Amino acid sequence: MFESLSDRLQNVFQKLGSKGMLTEADVREGMKQVRLALLEADVNYKVVKDFVARVTEQAIGEEVMKSLTPDQQVVKIVNQELINLLGETNAPLEEARPGPTILMLVGLQGTGKTTLAAKLALHLRKNGKRVLLVAGDVYRPAAVTQLQSLGKQINVPVYSEGTEASPPDIARNALELARQDVYNTVIIDTAGRLQIDDALMEELQQISAVVPVTERLLVVDAMTGQEAVRVADTFNQRINLTGLVMTKMDGDARGGAALSVRAVTGVPIKFMSTGEKVDTHTLEAFHPDRLASRILGMGDVLSLIERAEQIYDADQAKQMQKKLSKGKFDFEDFLNAMHQMRKLGPLQQIIGMIPGLSQLTQGNEEMLSEQEMKRVEAIIFSMTPQERRNPEIIKRSRRERIARGSGTDVQDVSALIKQFQEMQRMMKQLTGGKATKKGKKGRRGRGGGPGGPGGPGGEIDPNDLLRMLR
Repeated sequence: MFESLSDRLQNVFQKLGSKGMLTEADVREGMKQVRLALLEADVNYKVVKDFVARVTEQAIGEEVMKSLTPDQQVVKIVNQELINLLGETNAPLEEARPGPTILMLVGLQGTGKTTLAAKLALHLRKNGKRVLLVAGDVYRPAAVTQLQSLGKQINVPVYSEGTEASPPDIARNALELARQDVYNTVIIDTAGRLQIDDALMEELQQISAVVPVTERLLVVDAMTGQEAVRVADTFNQRINLTGLVMTKMDGDARGGAALSVRAVTGVPIKFMSTGEKVDTHTLEAFHPDRLASRILGMGDVLSLIERAEQIYDADQAKQMQKKLSKGKFDFEDFLNAMHQMRKLGPLQQIIGMIPGLSQLTQGNEEMLSEQEMKRVEAIIFSMTPQERRNPEIIKRSRRERIARGSGTDVQDVSALIKQFQEMQRMMKQLTGGKATKKGKKGRRGRGGGPGGPGGPGGEIDPNDLLRMLR
């Protein structure tokens, strides 16, 4: 979502860096370009005006202008002001004591409230909460059925009274059930409208009157731009919001809503959501410093580590280490590693979290796309089990059959096998593998020392393997 803004800002900073020592005129010209970049990203005009004024005032200060690296000082100021704009610190969900904690999701129709309810339930359940979903949207066709289906998918119970009962009564009865069955978190999915109206607000106020709502979370479609700011402001005035959740953060919109809505309403953003799948990596706790770092092209390693920790399988890693140390790495192992990699999220998204990698991969977007991953996967699936375990037997006739089965060319199959064989050789070096023709052990790579991959006490993470192929 922030790709265009990120590119524009990085161009501004590169121009400042090429000048060496900066003059006040240089800084003001750079801030003019920052202002245009933010406005083109659909950030609220007043927010942009105040932001640029604060950055400019600090950037033309004596401490910055006389420093050895004034351009880096300007980047540091922009980064800090972005963090301030986005809320400074992470704002976790409040917990009711005594419970249960009640989360009420509100918003316009089409923002993804029902899907988000399931994502939030999965996120909280993985953090040790006993969650009850409540189907409070009795107006949208199939809303109740959708929530029940999602609840079944993630193994979280859904309380429903169909479409005849009133939402306040449903909320009250759900709370009684939660207290009886000791659910410590209740998530109420409420109805939305195509526009804000009094009936919608009155119903939300009635629900808040009959159950002690802990969090009133507005679900905001990040692709709606300036409209999202107006909607958030109106909801906040009517029902006193406690938090915001930005959905569709992987869309191709300009992202201005995420940068504006917190500044205009003063309400903290608590989560970011991507995609429609209910998955562990499609909902992230919101960290202002991490998003600011992504926008400035400095990556977000902490979020990537948190994702990796969720899917890391120590036993699988040890098995892989054992195979690698014996030079037994094959296409089945590679396929497993690729599946582990994909659990972290879309490859382009992962690349954006690694500092500097997005710049290095510019121009190779097609090679790093999900479509390319699927093409490689199709080639491997078209191999027989014997071929996957012994790639050296895949000669011309076998390659032709694999190409037909995967819908690719023989050249594609040959290229993949060649890349794979290169990787096998690299893995043998990294693990101090088989003896060379001279009878000496293959040299250890840079990771072969104590504690490194293949060294004493070291392990190789399967997720490293795909990076080696690339």
